Amino acid sequence: MRDRHGGAKIAGGGIISGNASMEGVEHSPHRACFRFYAELNDHLPPERQYKTLEKSFFLPSAVKDMIESFGVPHTEVDLIVANGQSVGFSYLVQNGDRIAVYPMFESLDVTSEQRLRPSPLRNPKFVLDLHLGKLAAYLRMLGFDAEYGPSFADARLVEISAEEHRILLTRDRGLLMYAAVTHGYWVRETDSRKQVAEVIRRFDLAGAIQPFTRCMACNGVLERISKEQAQNLVPEHAIELYDEFQHCGQCGRFYWRGSHYDRMRRWIRELASDTSAR
Repeated sequence: MRDRHGGAKIAGGGIISGNASMEGVEHSPHRACFRFYAELNDHLPPERQYKTLEKSFFLPSAVKDMIESFGVPHTEVDLIVANGQSVGFSYLVQNGDRIAVYPMFESLDVTSEQRLRPSPLRNPKFVLDLHLGKLAAYLRMLGFDAEYGPSFADARLVEISAEEHRILLTRDRGLLMYAAVTHGYWVRETDSRKQVAEVIRRFDLAGAIQPFTRCMACNGVLERISKEQAQNLVPEHAIELYDEFQHCGQCGRFYWRGSHYDRMRRWIRELASDTSAR
């Protein structure tokens, strides 16, 4: 069967010229080399970390999609260099390209390059996935706006992150690959206290800690109330032992400086000191 130009049609709708044979069709894939730097290697299997990795493909694809095919979320990438030139996420990878992928820079000046991450949020707010409930409570204790709902579906987390300009914290890399997510971070640690230190350090929040200003249960802002106002609203022993009280107008909980207060203050001081020193 021939088309109107005399070309012979083949299965799948592809066309070869009238004087070409099947052996002449190019089936060899294109190849590009990728190299991931610093903490981006956390997303790679151990045997692929800190190595030049080859990617095979038949059609040019956006570099964002190829990077994420390795398991690296675009939210953790700040600079892409293709053949010595900085490029954006929409750059189409070509045969023979050499791609270098970098995370957020903290000490190296790359202001002349094409930075990919949006500007940092002026007042950092968070939304956390269902795996990070304890981290959410700790962030609230430190005074950070941390939205959390164990029943939030992935689509809802992405929606909250985008609409409310919240940093999405997750243990699920796939969540960070949604195009709508502009600010997000894959939490590496599994212990909740280590997670707190990781997040404070990653977003340089040591100087922004305002402990005991938010409700650990619902994220509401706490208000100071007098001892007289707390009368008949808190246990009698609390009225006898303490003079300062706080109330959450959102969920109605009351707080006072119980036996755990000094212990938590010591931990917060150590946390702020350790994370600001690194």
